[in-house]
Amino acid sequence: MREKVQEALDQIRPTLQKDGGDVVLIDVTENGVVKVQLTGACKGCPMSQMTLKEGIEKFLKSEVPEVTLVEAV
Repeated sequence: MREKVQEALDQIRPTLQKDGGDVVLIDVTENGVVKVQLTGACKGCPMSQMTLKEGIEKFLKSEVPEVTLVEAV
């Protein structure tokens, strides 16, 4: 599952990078929790939680149905 998640993240990274940010995959647990680290402009952005939930999490769940939650670490 980790490979699928990484492939999906690679698809949305250019969008984040356009705004000066990025996302790094840290871990994928057995129960489908994806742990990521937001970097660059995303790290301190007040909208980062919305980007995480409404952008990254929604996209990952649509691409990899086994994903149950995405959280920043």
